[in-house]
Amino acid sequence: MYCPQCGKEQPDEISFCCQCGAAVRGGPRANKKLTLAADDKKIAGVCGGFAKYLDVDVTLVRLIWVMLALVGGWGLIGYVIAWLIMPSEKAEEKSTATENRPVTAT
Repeated sequence: MYCPQCGKEQPDEISFCCQCGAAVRGGPRANKKLTLAADDKKIAGVCGGFAKYLDVDVTLVRLIWVMLALVGGWGLIGYVIAWLIMPSEKAEEKSTATENRPVTAT
């Protein structure tokens, strides 16, 4: 097995490279961020964002929020707080695009 970072050959039983410390086993982890869903929303996209982040059905997440709202009202409070705190997908895409833009010398 070869290290994807430095290219050195490694024994098959290790998980990290002995030279550079990079992970040799497993694929690259997806950089998932919790954002408001732009395409799957009913009110604000909070449930759609949680469903994408957790890789579950959005209907299940909505049912859980409704049950939490009916039992003590904590679901409603949590929904409003999540709505205010979570960034939108469009804003996250813009910030990612500006980070990946090449810098030009002037």
